[in-house]
This record gives sequence, structure tokens and C-alpha cells, in this order.
Amino acid sequence: MEVKSTEYLISSPDVESCPKGILPEVAFIGRSNVGKSSLINMLTNKKELAKVSSSPGKTQMINHFLINKNMFWVDLPGYGFAKVSQTKRGTWTKMIWNYVEKRDNLQTLFVLIDSRHTPQRMDIDFVNKLGEKAIPFTLVFTKADKESQKEVSEHVSQFKKELLKTWAELPVIFVSSAVKRLARKEILEFIEQLRQNYVPAEKLKEQAEEK
Repeated sequence: MEVKSTEYLISSPDVESCPKGILPEVAFIGRSNVGKSSLINMLTNKKELAKVSSSPGKTQMINHFLINKNMFWVDLPGYGFAKVSQTKRGTWTKMIWNYVEKRDNLQTLFVLIDSRHTPQRMDIDFVNKLGEKAIPFTLVFTKADKESQKEVSEHVSQFKKELLKTWAELPVIFVSSAVKRLARKEILEFIEQLRQNYVPAEKLKEQAEEK
């Protein structure tokens, strides 16, 4: 997949305000300051498509981008720590779960994990909840350039081991670095495959009724 065009569309306060789901969609989420915006910018070759900040909690709404005029990419607020009130965090949490549960055209939710750390309970719990709700997701371990390859591999292995305590099989996993552009080609090829395999919810419903 080659990203030929990118266009910021809208920042929505709730899923009802999002653009009509007429195109396949992928979304990006992770703990605050995990490198989400940097990953999106690296994948699109745009330095400031998604706003990068050293302060957690920069992304506060559901941000839609039109990619190649044939699919949506979505930048979601981070979960976990952010320098905002408990009320605001609660609002974000509700907004996130409403989005992932109700957005029929969502092909996968890229869950970003900081590869510098051992498995964090908040990440494990979030992924397990996605599984309980049957939300399709993909794991991307970020900031792989910040530690040695050995340490990164060990942290990824530990995370896999933790997941296998409750999962029969592992999801698709990428190990990435926005600085070194690691796994850029592989992630883009994966997204393109999802786009090509996309079947609108209405068509799936029609097919089910025909059976």
C-alpha cells in the first residue's frame, strides 16, 4: 500500500457525530504518550497529520482522516494516565467504547503497546475486554528503537505469554519504531489487505438473509 493522499476530515465528540461509515476504517489507540500520533505520521509520511505532544492526553476526540480517498484512519484518545480530571477520563472511556462497539465499518483497532516496558495490567485488561466484546484488534509494539533488540523481544514475549493465559491464539502483532520506520511496509500491507477484504455491513446482512 502506498499512501498517496491524506485529508483531515473531522474531530467528533461521540460516535454519532462521526462521518457516515461508508468506507472501511482502521483506528489507533494506546495508553497516553505511547507514540500513537508518531506512528500515524510515519505511516502516512506526514510529519504533522496527527498532532504529536510530549504531554499525555493531547488527543481528546475521535479524529477522522481520509486516506487515498478510499478508507478512513482514526486517531482515538489514549487510555490510562493523562493530566485531566477523573470526569474527563470517564468521558473519554465512554466515548472510546461506544465507538469501537458501534462502528460497523471498523476493520481493526490497532492497540499500541510501549515496547520499553514489561506487560502493564492496564494494557492486558484493555485487550481482554476487546476480546470479550469481539472487537477485532491488532497489536503494535512501539518505540522499539529506545531499548536494545534483546530487551524489546523479551518484553514482547512476556506480553504474549500473559495473553496466552486467557487467549487460545494470539492476534496479529507488529514491532515498530516511528524513528527508524520499522514495520512501516508490513503494517501498510496489512491495512491494504483489510481494505480489499472489506464487505459493508449492509451487504453482510443481505447475505445472511439470503441464507
